[in-house]
Amino acid sequence: MRNSGAIAVVEGLGDNGCEYMTGGIVVVLGQTGVNFGAGMTGGFAYVFDQHRQFNRRVNKELVDIQAVSQPIHQQHLKQLIEQHVQHTGSEHAQMILSDFNNWLDYFVLVKPTNMDVQELLQADFTQAAIAVNAG
Repeated sequence: MRNSGAIAVVEGLGDNGCEYMTGGIVVVLGQTGVNFGAGMTGGFAYVFDQHRQFNRRVNKELVDIQAVSQPIHQQHLKQLIEQHVQHTGSEHAQMILSDFNNWLDYFVLVKPTNMDVQELLQADFTQAAIAVNAG
């Protein structure tokens, strides 16, 4: 998956997820293949790391991994998952939402090392809110 500005929620990815990503937001609610984030220079991703193995699958050359600890990130992530459930009826996503506060510890935020995610999120969160209200 290469993203240049879209908002996407997926339930899993193969190898090279978010490779050369230059913008946008990706939520991964399942497993990823190897080499996640290789060449990522923009945007960010929330990844559900249920089995605590993502650290071995990410390409750390250009990205940082951090906990989803900021309330604005938590709210944003939950909103994206809620939209996913609304549009797809995903049982897996609904399971995460049903106990969101406990599952939250299993998510990580992946961002380019040179980007301030707070700044990035403010811009992308505003765009996401506009898209939700328009859709």
